Amino acid sequence: MPENILKTGNEHFEIIEKTTVIESGWPTHDQAVEDLTQDHFIVRDGKEYAGTHLIIDLWGAKRLDELDLMENTLREAVEKAGATLLHIHLHHFTPNGGISGVAVLAESHISVHSWPERDFAAFDVFMCGDAQPEKAIEVLKAAFTPSGVNVETILRGEVAGE
Repeated sequence: MPENILKTGNEHFEIIEKTTVIESGWPTHDQAVEDLTQDHFIVRDGKEYAGTHLIIDLWGAKRLDELDLMENTLREAVEKAGATLLHIHLHHFTPNGGISGVAVLAESHISVHSWPERDFAAFDVFMCGDAQPEKAIEVLKAAFTPSGVNVETILRGEVAGE
C-alpha cells in the first residue's frame, strides 16, 4: 500500500508522520498541510462551537419539484456561503415530485426535503470553519419565492464556559 509522509517541525524538533493510503471507492477531501492540526471550531461573539446549523422551513414555496433548479440552487447557496462542495445527491419522488437530497460539503452539509403538494420545503444548512451559512437563506428565498420563512439557529458543539 502507498504511504503519505508528512514532515513538520521547527528548529527544535521534527515530526515525521506516515499514513497509509487505503485504496477504496470512497471519495476523500485532502486538507492542506497547515490545516491538519486545526479542528475548525468557530469563536464568535464570545462563544466557541463546532458550527452553525440553520433549520430553514419555506412555506408557500414554488418550483419545489424541479431537480435542475434544486441542484443549481444548492450549488449557488454553497458558493455564496463560501463553502466547499464535495458532492450533491438528489432523489425525485413520484407521483408528487418531492425532492430529498444533500449537498455534502467539506464544512458539513445542506440537506433538503420538499413537499410540492403542500408548497413546503425543509432545509438544514450546517457549516463549520469560515463558511457563512446565513448567506444561503437569501439564495433559497430567491429560488423558491416562499410566502413565509422560519429559521432556527443552533450552535452545534458549543463549548461550555469555564
